[in-house]
Amino acid sequence: MTTRLLAATLMLSAAAITNPAFAFDWRQAEGTEITLLASEHPWTAGVREHLAEFEALTGIKVNVTAFAEDLYLDRANLAIRSEEPVADVFMTLMDAAIYEQWKVNGVAPLTPYINDAALTDAAWDYADFSPALLQGASFPPGDAAAQQYAIPISMEAYILFYNKDLVDAHLGGTLPATWDDLLAGAQKVTDEGAGEVFGSVMRGQRSGSLVDTMTGIVLNAWGEAEAPLPYNIWFDGAWDKPRFDDPRIAAGLAHYAGLLKAGPENALSFGWEDASRYFAQGKAAFFVDASVFGPGFEDAANSAVAGKVGYAVLPAVDGVSVSVSGHWAWGLSMAENSQKKTAAWLFMQWATSQANDATFGLKTGGATRSSTWANPDYVAAFAPGYVEAVSKQLEHTRPTMVFREGWGEVVLVIVDAIHAIYGGEDPASAVATLQEVAPAVMQ
Repeated sequence: MTTRLLAATLMLSAAAITNPAFAFDWRQAEGTEITLLASEHPWTAGVREHLAEFEALTGIKVNVTAFAEDLYLDRANLAIRSEEPVADVFMTLMDAAIYEQWKVNGVAPLTPYINDAALTDAAWDYADFSPALLQGASFPPGDAAAQQYAIPISMEAYILFYNKDLVDAHLGGTLPATWDDLLAGAQKVTDEGAGEVFGSVMRGQRSGSLVDTMTGIVLNAWGEAEAPLPYNIWFDGAWDKPRFDDPRIAAGLAHYAGLLKAGPENALSFGWEDASRYFAQGKAAFFVDASVFGPGFEDAANSAVAGKVGYAVLPAVDGVSVSVSGHWAWGLSMAENSQKKTAAWLFMQWATSQANDATFGLKTGGATRSSTWANPDYVAAFAPGYVEAVSKQLEHTRPTMVFREGWGEVVLVIVDAIHAIYGGEDPASAVATLQEVAPAVMQ
């Protein structure tokens, strides 16, 4: 950990030490023992480091049971379906995963707790979370009476990373301002790179892991027009009204394919691990992906581009005044089968407080509160430009998910359309095929 990051961690930790509001009873569930089921994640590491503060504040004992991420979702799904309570609080993916957990009545609604002044400290400030970020766990989706089923704990927005040295050497130090300029600039770097460096690197493999980055770029082409859940941009307010052939979707998929085209020849085999590693090795000028990669790129022990990375919002499309993108988040939920819900909510409230969002966000790079992105200690912990780019992008992000069974299979045929455009097919033709194929896949 850098000296700067350590200092910021200590400052934020001090702010998180117990100082309950006069009117709120943090010890109302004293003597209770609860279990947190978690993925092994930097956020979880932050909780472990500060858990004694919560236990001293509340008199509640917290047991942390954590699993590697590739095993975690199955464990969580089993826990919420168990006849006997296994966990009281659990980490959840604020996408199709929590939607499925909600459908089987595995998660408890949090809105009654949020609205109860006896259970929620006024200083917690629910309004400090972006409404767009909360949509990922607000059910029934799109319903005026929807309730909240998770509180975000770590988020990522889809931004543009660039290698300053390569932009200086090949583009005269000028960052492309439009998508046409970005694609042309990326191709120029590739043409001049002689197979040593490339204009861009992206996730390219036929995998569901493309869904968030791909949707973020399509949302950018969609612009400021409405795209409400559960349908997102792909359906016009009803499941029998697909619009995969919309010109804006064609444009977004073409933007993605264009960045792939300016990459290495084996780009279609790249997953996120490959693409991020390639950028970290200094072999690509541009990379569009999750903002949480940023802190890792600044780690000189593991990155050849530390100190050389620039951060920017996605280029805005013609006729749109703002840059739109997508976001994704981990959240914290309460198990419906928990018999210790008051204690569980007190823990969730503490873990997602303003102070702890900043403290744990130092480990994840993905704090979830608006106030944290303006916190000077949080800002100082990261590379210049990172917080500015992410916070600016967060002003105009939308969820990347679709709440519908079978959506994962549709994502694969959307990737097929990107691959077809990459291979030379006209974007309008590729999305016309997509319009025929995608609805059938969902049935």
